[in-house]
Amino acid sequence: MIRKRVISLDISLLSYPEALEQIIQRARERTPSYACFANVHMVIEAHKSAQFQEFVNGATFTFADGMPLVKSLGWLHGIRQDRIAGMDFMNDIMAVADGMRIFFFGSSPQVLAELVAKIGSRYPGISVVGSISPPYRPLTDSENKEYARQINQSGAHLVFVGLGCPKQETWMARNSSEINAVLLGVGGAFEVSAGLTKRAPEWMRKTSLEWFFRLMQEPGRLWRRYLLTNSLFIWLLFRQLVGQRS
Repeated sequence: MIRKRVISLDISLLSYPEALEQIIQRARERTPSYACFANVHMVIEAHKSAQFQEFVNGATFTFADGMPLVKSLGWLHGIRQDRIAGMDFMNDIMAVADGMRIFFFGSSPQVLAELVAKIGSRYPGISVVGSISPPYRPLTDSENKEYARQINQSGAHLVFVGLGCPKQETWMARNSSEINAVLLGVGGAFEVSAGLTKRAPEWMRKTSLEWFFRLMQEPGRLWRRYLLTNSLFIWLLFRQLVGQRS
């Protein structure tokens, strides 16, 4: 698979249908794999941490989730890349995953209960075979082994991981080899699919303003992250562009 770098991450160059097809194939074969859905926040986390960069670039797939990454691939490499957003991908893959077993890992018990109830009625072709809400602290090796055992015992083909960046990518990288399924790090998609959080309107997604919609939802928590990460991303992208042209 061809990949191209944007600042710190090597992005998988697949069309949206190709991404669905390859994930489905690996899931049916229960090949241990994991996929990251990269946005500006993840790029900056990888820029700051060599270990985290290794975790994401070591993924089976690293998709361009955010529109800034999609546009950056065009500016840096002349590539027209489909946006492969975790929130869209989670629902789209369940719509075509007939006969597959689905597992959810992350978020709170309340969110998981709402999510499982909605998914069961929305996608009758799949089976939700389990969910785990891990404690909000670093997990022990014995806990991770037990979670892997539960997931494998369920016969899951696809495991959606909703721990947030960088926690979910770190967890997937460290545990994927022990789990006979495809792990998909979909971040806040659990809350959106459960109907507990609103998604940005289509026009904002297409114009790279989805981050602004999220900021308006949680200004107290997100303003500092977006101010710092977006500014640093623009500077690092400019530096890469200048470096390539010189």
